[in-house]
Amino acid sequence: MISPHISYKEATNSTTAIRRGIDNIPNDLQLEYMELLAEKVFEPLRKWVGGPIKVTSFFRSEELNKRIGGSNRSQHCKGQAIDIDDTFKVVANSDMYNYIKNNLDFDQLIWEFGDDENPDWLHVSYVSTDENRRRCLRASRNRGKTTYNVI
Repeated sequence: MISPHISYKEATNSTTAIRRGIDNIPNDLQLEYMELLAEKVFEPLRKWVGGPIKVTSFFRSEELNKRIGGSNRSQHCKGQAIDIDDTFKVVANSDMYNYIKNNLDFDQLIWEFGDDENPDWLHVSYVSTDENRRRCLRASRNRGKTTYNVI
């Protein structure tokens, strides 16, 4: 278990990795970062939500990240980023975004696409108390290219 509500399998799951035979196993340092992110962000959020939160992406090996077209600076490759979604409809993504922004320490918090009312999902990262930037961004598509704006 990465934390009380995130299994190792859930944190490393990737259909692309399975389909293409890509190794998606974190090393000890990456695993420590994953556990820290879960402790500092996911579990306090989960407690506030009071129900399940879908983890759509957590750890990504560099090879997997490259295959899916992820950023070459992706914090997912370090185990420092998680993507979550309100799949279970307990609390809306927008409400989780605002809770994280106003109550938790984080490095980056990204409102991923969607509209002004609700993002399609959230990306949140955690580095350390000393290094977290508390940077809030909004991802949008412009002519097929993803852009990020500070919000």
